[in-house]
Amino acid sequence: MSYIARVYADLIRKGKKTIEDVREELKNEVRQLLDQEEKKGD
Repeated sequence: MSYIARVYADLIRKGKKTIEDVREELKNEVRQLLDQEEKKGD
């Protein structure tokens, strides 16, 4: 996973950004990171 995708995922978790703010080429990577975190929390 790229550094910038991790930054976007962190900002989304904090409510500072939304997935719509993420560049198109990074959206899948950011979604994967968010899904991984969600699964860890279950």
